[in-house]
Amino acid sequence: MSDQQPAIGRFAPSPTGPLHLGSLSTALASFLQTRSQQGLWLLRIDDLDTPRNIKGAADAILTALDTLGLHWDSNVDYQSQHNDEYHDWLSRLDKNGQLYPCACPRKLLLTDIYPGTCRHRQLPPDSPYALRVKTDPRDIAFQDGLQGFVSHNLATRHGDFILKRKDQIIAYQFAVVIDDHRQQVNQVVRGIDLLEVTPRQIYLQQLLGLTTPAYMHLPIIVDHHGYKLSKQTKATAVDLAAPHHVIFTLLRLLKQNPPAELQQAPVTDQLTWAIAHWNPATLKNLQSIGSP
Repeated sequence: MSDQQPAIGRFAPSPTGPLHLGSLSTALASFLQTRSQQGLWLLRIDDLDTPRNIKGAADAILTALDTLGLHWDSNVDYQSQHNDEYHDWLSRLDKNGQLYPCACPRKLLLTDIYPGTCRHRQLPPDSPYALRVKTDPRDIAFQDGLQGFVSHNLATRHGDFILKRKDQIIAYQFAVVIDDHRQQVNQVVRGIDLLEVTPRQIYLQQLLGLTTPAYMHLPIIVDHHGYKLSKQTKATAVDLAAPHHVIFTLLRLLKQNPPAELQQAPVTDQLTWAIAHWNPATLKNLQSIGSP
């Protein structure tokens, strides 16, 4: 990055439970990618989906990152503090005729491609509805830092997608675009499970005239049964009693080949080594990595 445009990365966990090895591998990779370029690493708590939030989870996330030496720059950003901003940006799309209300029940949507049922439909007054953005047949293409060239035709692969849910919660697809713009994020490192939705976010960036960050989608960490480590699969929280063990384990998961003498070193020494030797190319084209 140039002196005028420093690398700005971010980690954006949802406060739905404690951090496990899967989420922490993403945090560490994002941290190393940014710090290896002397950039800024920001922390955002994605807490818009309030029914899924767990009391105390956000504070637990901050404690875990701090204990592991993954110190962020600037103040922690909380999505829930920006609802007015999301609605302002929605209004811009609405004024340009790019949104429409949709009353389709989820159980009727049997495919991932929305057929446009409500695009030209007059809804009954006061009926609950979501807001969808109109897509078109354009191809959205980008070069991923690990997964190579990606190209999707939005109309045939996704269809019109939701920006605001029926329960009035702003959808992740929309919020993340506004969030990254607000925080001036220009490098996004996250799991490959989000690769499929990235073209939607790039499409929104194009509609709103926003800059598209560089994307790097990491292989996911899977358990011994091949399932992604996640809160849904009851992945266990990391043991913060031995932070150096956690960091060393994560460096091995990320294929960074840390020297054996680092295994018992303080996390500050481990991270100093990792920043100097960060090589994401060891993860190129991998879809998943088995957990220890």
